[in-house]
Amino acid sequence: MSAGRTAAPAAGRWVFHDGDFMPAADVRLSPSLQALQYGTGVFEGIRAYAADSGDAHLYRAHDHFTRMIGSARLLRIAIDHSAAELVQIAAKLLRRNGHTGDAYLRPLAYKTALEPGVPFGVRLQGVSSALTIVSLPMGSYLSKDGISCGISSWRRIPDSSLPARAKITGAYANNALATDEATAAGYDDAIFLNQAGHVAEASTANVFLVRAGRVVTPAQDSDILEGITRDSVISLLRRQAGIEVERRTVLRSELHTADEIFLTGTGCEIVPVTALDGRPVGSGVPGPVTRTVMAAYDRSVRGRDPHDDQGWLTPVHATPVLL
Repeated sequence: MSAGRTAAPAAGRWVFHDGDFMPAADVRLSPSLQALQYGTGVFEGIRAYAADSGDAHLYRAHDHFTRMIGSARLLRIAIDHSAAELVQIAAKLLRRNGHTGDAYLRPLAYKTALEPGVPFGVRLQGVSSALTIVSLPMGSYLSKDGISCGISSWRRIPDSSLPARAKITGAYANNALATDEATAAGYDDAIFLNQAGHVAEASTANVFLVRAGRVVTPAQDSDILEGITRDSVISLLRRQAGIEVERRTVLRSELHTADEIFLTGTGCEIVPVTALDGRPVGSGVPGPVTRTVMAAYDRSVRGRDPHDDQGWLTPVHATPVLL
């Protein structure tokens, strides 16, 4: 595919599981795990970036863990750590695994088994919980020169059926169906419409479009995940380019008449969409606003923004951790 996808790298030797650090090979999960059976888990994706100092920075880790705790609350999943404690656990895991370059963390909180005396069935109360965090080296995995997208025939699950603001594991079957359809048709990714036929988001990213100099993204009531990278982009455009992003309902036809489209997400970072449904977007190359956003975001995540006072970065020093 033109997106330049590569095989996923292996996770680190150490994981944080059930309250302690342990070798990944020692983690054992039952095939009757409730989260496996019913999709009752929540997760986050958190990136760390290499810094010029030789250390690394976790990017907006506190915001990610805060969102995860909120997602867990919806499913009555117990997380026995504060967001601040989880940030420190994540930093320690990176050090244990020697990830001082670009890396990715996947925290997963999930339902495990019915507690004694609780009758069999699909339920949220009376079910024990667990937390596992893994880390792996990861750089950019989508082409910064642009990808192609197709409008999916699958619709985004509405917030009234499954909370869009939470990263619930079971909900991502919806995303997988859309991605599978898109790649089978020769596209790199899919863009969802919601039940009303308005633009929602890409398979695992938020959508921005530029038209006549105005930058627009679907509002929260469009059944989107309130992306942390999306929030970063809105802030960076305001502070560094003087551009206010409009958050509103976006019609499908606006995508086809846009001068630029780009996607934002922790995993994909900032990626230009240069073709949609077999048609070029604008001139078919990343546009000036997209390039501005990409450059500003890269400076921000790597600690090279002299005006960044947002507190988005958590240093991860390369000092070895005693095992």
